Amino acid sequence: QVQLVESGGGLVQARGSLRLSCAASGGTFSMYNMGWFRQASGQWREFLAAVSWSGDSTYYADSVKGRFTVSRDNAKSTVYLQMNSLKPEDTAIYYCAAKIGFDKIATTEWKYWGQGTQVTVSS
Repeated sequence: QVQLVESGGGLVQARGSLRLSCAASGGTFSMYNMGWFRQASGQWREFLAAVSWSGDSTYYADSVKGRFTVSRDNAKSTVYLQMNSLKPEDTAIYYCAAKIGFDKIATTEWKYWGQGTQVTVSS
């Protein structure tokens, strides 16, 4: 059983930056592909980015491509989401997720989820 804990959220002004972290425990972190999602109030959970177990492959939603960067440190069992040029529409709860396979990564079919961290971007 893998436990995921997100951190790094908060209030930031538009055009600012934040780096989210997701610390994993309870499993062999380097076996898992990792993803980031967000859910705004009243909206579906949205895929943002994913990184393969080795860190060699990354994928991004069009809405964040060029602004967000996903990375991982297997030695620290942590995945990161660097968010730049933030916009008010980026306001949401941000979640990390983990799974073994690397298919259907843009869906919510991930095995393990964190509790989320709130990101609020003011205009």
